[in-house]
Amino acid sequence: MARVYLDHNATAPLRPEARAAMLKAMAVVGNPSSVHAEGRAAKALMEAARADLAEALGAQGADIVFVSGATEAAALALAGRGLHGAAIEHDAVRAWVREDLAVDAAGQVGVSDPASSTLQLANSETGILQDLPEGLAVSDWTQAFGKIPVAFDWSGVEIAFVSAHKIGGPKGIGALIVKRGLDLEARIRGGGQEMGRRAGTENLIGIAGFAAAARAATQDLAAGVWDRVDKLRNILEKTLDPHANGTIFVGKENLRLPNTSLMVTPGWKGETQVMQMDLAGFAVSAGSACSSGKVKSSGVLRAMGFSEAEAASALRVSLGPETTEAEVMAFAEAWASARDRWASRGR
Repeated sequence: MARVYLDHNATAPLRPEARAAMLKAMAVVGNPSSVHAEGRAAKALMEAARADLAEALGAQGADIVFVSGATEAAALALAGRGLHGAAIEHDAVRAWVREDLAVDAAGQVGVSDPASSTLQLANSETGILQDLPEGLAVSDWTQAFGKIPVAFDWSGVEIAFVSAHKIGGPKGIGALIVKRGLDLEARIRGGGQEMGRRAGTENLIGIAGFAAAARAATQDLAAGVWDRVDKLRNILEKTLDPHANGTIFVGKENLRLPNTSLMVTPGWKGETQVMQMDLAGFAVSAGSACSSGKVKSSGVLRAMGFSEAEAASALRVSLGPETTEAEVMAFAEAWASARDRWASRGR
């Protein structure tokens, strides 16, 4: 079997619709800020993409601000505000918040003051979903968008943010969704683009690919594609269960993203599992991708009460729309075989 990609929460393969839109945008010469015909054509393409993304996000009553990705969006939304956050948030969020919200053993976060807090919609490692309180200041929708239905206008959230490459769009482009009328101080100043909230000539090619991916992702949701993925994830866990003595499927009793399975096998290091599965032809991870390329113990699991050793023994499998049952079963066989070898060596 050819290599099998099971790390969609790190990044999703580029959708053909996004590729086609980007190629078309490459032929558009103008700068969206120019007033001549070429500039107006670029501006029209960008605004059409903005409208498409707003529709996909259920955010027609909000402002869509294009940025370089979710990390920049988090900084724009959070820097200098001193909001409350939790240890299960992505590092891009944790860098800007007071990490003082309690996390229980089920991965749920208690928020007593929504207007001064940030809370992710879905966790990238466990897939566990949160119930967002009305009036929440900021929410990270990076992992949720495209996998579950979202509607910003009905969410009660003031600001949310997303990233294109998680839904099969290009890397290096993301968006901040801001409740209309809300003041937001720019961190990158100069040209006044993006309603004065983010200066710099817009990444028109990336924006076009982002919008096309969002349209395709919305169609997938409507067609029930992620229901099929959810069934595959359940097949995977059911198949592994007889071979997984002592392994914990984190969040199995919770509402989760349909594609995510995080397995903790105490004593069997996640880094070792990733390498063994890589050699067997499967791309998986031990948690969120980090810039160093190194595998760290999971801060998310530690926040949920797991020990340091347990947090270092996690393996995340995240499926995608193109994943097949044959691929899932092949992975299950490879993982079970590797686990049996590990157990036979006395751990």
